[in-house]
Amino acid sequence: MTMPRAKLRRRSAPLLTAALIGISVVLGVSCTAKAAELVMFERVGCKWCRAWDRDISEVYPRTQEGQRAPLRRVDLDAERPSDLREIKGVRYTPTFVLIDKGREVGRIAGYPGEAFFWSLLGELLERLPRDQTLLRDSGVSG
Repeated sequence: MTMPRAKLRRRSAPLLTAALIGISVVLGVSCTAKAAELVMFERVGCKWCRAWDRDISEVYPRTQEGQRAPLRRVDLDAERPSDLREIKGVRYTPTFVLIDKGREVGRIAGYPGEAFFWSLLGELLERLPRDQTLLRDSGVSG
């Protein structure tokens, strides 16, 4: 009897995680630091948020940018998650804040259109250290 692929993947995931953590320890890569993420502050009724959703939201997770800094949506009018309380001055929606290891790297205030968004995001991502791809590319988060 063969095991279904989904069940096999679930069973092998802990082994892969352990192996990658072992490799990262040998290479001196920290597993505790949180990977980069792009935080999108939005609010209900924001027409520019809807425009971003229409133009970019579906494709973003499949892009290199989306792989390097996964999107996290936060309602600007709701209580701020505790790990984002240090982010100050967000008044307009959407505002995209690039976070790396819990610290703000930079932000894009507003949605200037598809071409400008990708260009500005590219500039922000260039500020990230180059050595942070081992664990994120493997699908393991710290």
